[in-house]
Amino acid sequence: MTAKRRRHIGSHLLLIAFSAVMLYPVVWWLGASLKTTAELSSPSLFPAVPQWSNFTEGWFAIPRFSFTQFYLNTFKLTLGVLLTTLVSTSLVAYAFARLDFPLRNFWFAIVLITLMLPSQVTLVPQYVLFHTFGWVNTYRPFYIPHALAGGVGGAFFIYLLVQFIRGIPRELDESAKMDGCTQFGIYWRIVLPLTKPALVTVFIYCFLWNWDDFFGQMIYINSVDKYTVQLALRMFIDTQSTSAWGQLLAMSLVSIVPAVVVFLSAQRYFVEGIATTGIKG
Repeated sequence: MTAKRRRHIGSHLLLIAFSAVMLYPVVWWLGASLKTTAELSSPSLFPAVPQWSNFTEGWFAIPRFSFTQFYLNTFKLTLGVLLTTLVSTSLVAYAFARLDFPLRNFWFAIVLITLMLPSQVTLVPQYVLFHTFGWVNTYRPFYIPHALAGGVGGAFFIYLLVQFIRGIPRELDESAKMDGCTQFGIYWRIVLPLTKPALVTVFIYCFLWNWDDFFGQMIYINSVDKYTVQLALRMFIDTQSTSAWGQLLAMSLVSIVPAVVVFLSAQRYFVEGIATTGIKG
């Protein structure tokens, strides 16, 4: 066996060892979701008798509600944010990358400065503003800011799309203008289709950040009938004197399935969008 082949095998064994360490918590999580509360202190990864009922009982564990409604609420919130984010950030990014207007660089710098503002700084003023508008206990505190290219990650998405659009040849715009295409037509027919990898990257980031958001949803949503999956998981501890940890772990395991499916389905576009944006930036 040559020295190069030994190094090759050694590097793969090292990667396998690191992968096993990284996957251990997920495997433990899967095993714990099938255990009874008494078995959770057991050192074994999997129970002697898997408690598949943790999934069915956990689904209906919240009195008068099931996780079906919580999932519908979460999809309603997340998909609304996704739609408004993709439209607003792509329009703003197109304006910064293609249009000439007064103080364009100044306003783009202001957008980038907002990336440095911690969310804790704007939390109280935003809550006071939304409370004044009567938006508390609705999904509007999530929809409206994203419709204005704000919200969670809005400035980052604008920057990402601007860098990508700047790499698209302007000759395409000139050709479209010669054919009588308007600025919106250039955005819709030329630029938007070519920014598909970057838009998928925005889609994945936006979906994951809003699907996993707990703090913002806890602040603005008060009614159980509007609760998302993340808020419903908290109720396992709040509503039961003896918490059914197996059911809680089972439901939390199910809660990550949509995020995993979205990421794996769009992974190719995600990597392409990040790599291409880095090259063109």
